[in-house]
Amino acid sequence: MLRNSIPEALRAALKEQDKPCISTVRLIMAALKDRDIAARGKGDTEGISDGEILQMLQTMVKQRRESIQMYEKGGRKELAEQEAKEITIIERFLPQQLDEKHINTIVEKIINEIGADSLKDMGHVMSELRNNYAGQMDFSKASGLVKEKLSNS
Repeated sequence: MLRNSIPEALRAALKEQDKPCISTVRLIMAALKDRDIAARGKGDTEGISDGEILQMLQTMVKQRRESIQMYEKGGRKELAEQEAKEITIIERFLPQQLDEKHINTIVEKIINEIGADSLKDMGHVMSELRNNYAGQMDFSKASGLVKEKLSNS
């Protein structure tokens, strides 16, 4: 279970005195705790699911990629490198990312399974992708593929 691997990673990082890893894993744990508290407010006593944890981690990676671009434009190479290190640490918790060829195949399969034939069905297709492939694909790329395929139908 993903929820248990995060504190284990923190313990390992503390043992190794890996300061960048310690701080990044603590950020992950803080974000997870915030999401769990929000979920409890909605009546979910267990906290967020593994799928939601994967989405949270993907969001963290996406935020850091955006920060890298801004730091590089601003000439702050050292901050960009720090963000890149954090991405590497966060990605340890994510499953192997699917390549574009696999994403394309999966998108076609989902479209056929649910019988999507217009852009009105895009939300349903994206919902299925998120439910079945959380943490395994870049949903912005998948969204572009879904839109392209449903536009051509």
